[in-house]
Amino acid sequence: MGFDAWAHNVAEGDKGYIQESSGVLFLPFIYLGAKHMVTGYDHLLFLFGVIFFLYRMKDIGLYVTLFAVGHSTTMLLGVLFNISASAYLIDAIIGLSVVYKSLDNLGAFQRWFGVQPNTKVATLIFGFFHGFGLATKIIDFQIASDGLLANLIAFNIGVEIGQLLALAGILILMGFWRRTPSFMRHAFAANTVVMCGGFILVGMQLAGFFTSAA
Repeated sequence: MGFDAWAHNVAEGDKGYIQESSGVLFLPFIYLGAKHMVTGYDHLLFLFGVIFFLYRMKDIGLYVTLFAVGHSTTMLLGVLFNISASAYLIDAIIGLSVVYKSLDNLGAFQRWFGVQPNTKVATLIFGFFHGFGLATKIIDFQIASDGLLANLIAFNIGVEIGQLLALAGILILMGFWRRTPSFMRHAFAANTVVMCGGFILVGMQLAGFFTSAA
């Protein structure tokens, strides 16, 4: 399997549709945005880490909103102003966001450095990177300028719908797990596994970057 398949990617069929589309296509772009989020393993791993120890819906809503604001801002501005970077490097940072959140959940920063990073600010900042990664991909597709803003807004609405659907599924599963005696015993192992997944993503993206540059 090539490294491209592991980048912050959009399916090849969707890529072709985006490249060939012109004019305002609101519903199709809502669908594409929702599909991207629901199948975006990097987004889902990060959100899983963010809500892992959040129990009140008020707190969950705040953190998810911060992530959505960051994600939406850089996705829209990146495409509209044609600002892009290496998708591999951006995706490596996204992998690091998963590692960061797992370490945060494990209390590593407090234990190692005696400080606790501002988790709200970190969620917003990593949201910026997640959105910028998607903007970089969309720019590569050379989407038509006709209806661009409306289609981007539709895509972003779809992303938020997909995020809510994915979050609902995660919360349902977490709700059942939290009611079992094993939750706190296995919390360390679960975050360690997620952290390892983040490191794997970082390694694969960096390998893809250096391979593509060779």
